[in-house]
Amino acid sequence: MTMNESTNGQDTREQIVAVQKDGDGDLTAFKTSSGRVLAYQEALLEVQAGHIAGVNSFKGKDGEFYIRGDADGDPTNNLDQLPLF
Repeated sequence: MTMNESTNGQDTREQIVAVQKDGDGDLTAFKTSSGRVLAYQEALLEVQAGHIAGVNSFKGKDGEFYIRGDADGDPTNNLDQLPLF
């Protein structure tokens, strides 16, 4: 079974549960629900490959790609609101 497969209709992919930020408040690393710690670029590649649930990547005005939480109307689970580690 791959990370993208479902078990009993439930998404079994990892989720982002905590973040690290730099002095400017920019996200620099992520902790997943399985305990893995991913640097920003590593997490971006996994998000783009569909391996992490609840997030997506987008191309910013500067041409760079960024990670953001899926729009679900709940501001409490935005990446900026997740606990720090």
